[in-house]
Amino acid sequence: MRNALQEQLLKAGLAKKAKIDQVVRDKAKQRRGKTAPEPEPAISDAERQRQERVERDRALEAERRAQTQARERLAQARQIIDQNRITVRGEDAYRFPDGSVICSVLIDPSMRPQLAKGTLVIVRDGADNYAIIAKAAGDKIAEREPELVVVDHSRVAKDASASDDDDDFYSRFEVPDDLVW
Repeated sequence: MRNALQEQLLKAGLAKKAKIDQVVRDKAKQRRGKTAPEPEPAISDAERQRQERVERDRALEAERRAQTQARERLAQARQIIDQNRITVRGEDAYRFPDGSVICSVLIDPSMRPQLAKGTLVIVRDGADNYAIIAKAAGDKIAEREPELVVVDHSRVAKDASASDDDDDFYSRFEVPDDLVW
């Protein structure tokens, strides 16, 4: 039993009667369930390529999403810095390490003890600019972008609590109050 398309292909000379009969027999066997159908290589290649494309698209989307979230966190941190910046009209230079470089900002004399206690924090604002903000704002920035926080002595004090032996030894020596480096 042939369909109209098979008859047209036979009349046009595009298909042979033996090949059409073979296809009809294969389909009849598949319907009866005697043999498992063999997957066609073109279909499996197309399916594999489609799955690879889906995985690649998924990975690219995850990377784009991560980049977008990183930009959002950086923008939030910059906004917090702009809103909580303390304007400084001081003439004293406060020097601090930023990586392997010693940097300085001008501060009021009353700000030096606050920086030493950790109630004020110095954060990076741009490439070479620094801002002084309150500790609470510094904690918010540290949650979003920890590499922007340059000087936070309260965090250093928590980390340095393990070196109590050194503190006991050096407590015998008196440090002058007017020491500025």
